[in-house]
Amino acid sequence: MKKYIGPGLKLTLVMIILCAVLYPMVIAGIGKLAPGGGKGETVKVNGKVVGYEKIGQKFTYDKYFWSRPSAVDYNAAGSAGSNKGPSNPDYLQVVKDRIDTFLVHNPGVKKEEIPAELVTASGSGLDPDISPAGANVQVKRIAAVRKIDEQKIRELIKKNTEGPLAGMLGPSKVNVLNLNVALDEIK
Repeated sequence: MKKYIGPGLKLTLVMIILCAVLYPMVIAGIGKLAPGGGKGETVKVNGKVVGYEKIGQKFTYDKYFWSRPSAVDYNAAGSAGSNKGPSNPDYLQVVKDRIDTFLVHNPGVKKEEIPAELVTASGSGLDPDISPAGANVQVKRIAAVRKIDEQKIRELIKKNTEGPLAGMLGPSKVNVLNLNVALDEIK
């Protein structure tokens, strides 16, 4: 029995050093090389951090573009989807309520014109992006509230639209936080 305990303890000690000390230090070092130095890519306005570029935020004022809904109310510590399928009556009611709310705040928009991402939560609940169509369907509301020409807002959407990766992988997208910051900069 003694012949197995010594090597077992040595192996345990080596694995603790490797997995609990060296590996986290290597990963932390790699993180320091990433954009934001491992602390996330922050968006600043006048030197003040207003959010993180890769984490969705809740925008509810009519003067801003609305983000994709979140199943976890944009809590990054609890990232998750709703785990309810498209035939679940509770889920269908939530989506219907979101559609109704969107229509109330966006008069003139028809139900079938609302992109799905504006009424359904993403898998993580923290999606920071919407499609250009999701942004464009909100233009009339924002233009009316801010008293800005619609074309100016549409140009802002085009300017903030990121195309597919390598021109072919994935959809075009618009980061809602960056778009709203740019919207606030319009005089």
